[in-house]
Amino acid sequence: MKQHNAEIEQYRVSVGKMKSDSSYGNNGIFVVRSPRGNNLICISSDGGKWDHVSIEVEQVMPGLDRRLPYWDEMCFIKDLFWREDECVIQYHPKKKDYKNLHPWVLHLWKPQQGGLPIPPIEFV
Repeated sequence: MKQHNAEIEQYRVSVGKMKSDSSYGNNGIFVVRSPRGNNLICISSDGGKWDHVSIEVEQVMPGLDRRLPYWDEMCFIKDLFWREDECVIQYHPKKKDYKNLHPWVLHLWKPQQGGLPIPPIEFV
């Protein structure tokens, strides 16, 4: 994850119950304007030996259809929070371990120690 990431500070939620400031580092809630023009609500954390960002498309008005973030929005957030030479992953856990507490949220993960196994480039 990018360290001392000044780029995300403009999006940090700094008022209200869930506020944070730059002293929290990468931890906090960020409301990011996506390339599609809508807001993405991102919760970022770097504890427990993992870097993690959850991404939700802000619902503009109650009653409107909800949706998951699109691929280009996930790529945008990946580039905002991580360096371009870092690989992050979206997990699909074993069925017995699956929990879906927030059905409109997707997650990006990266272990802080070691790397992720990556298939040969011709498979990707």
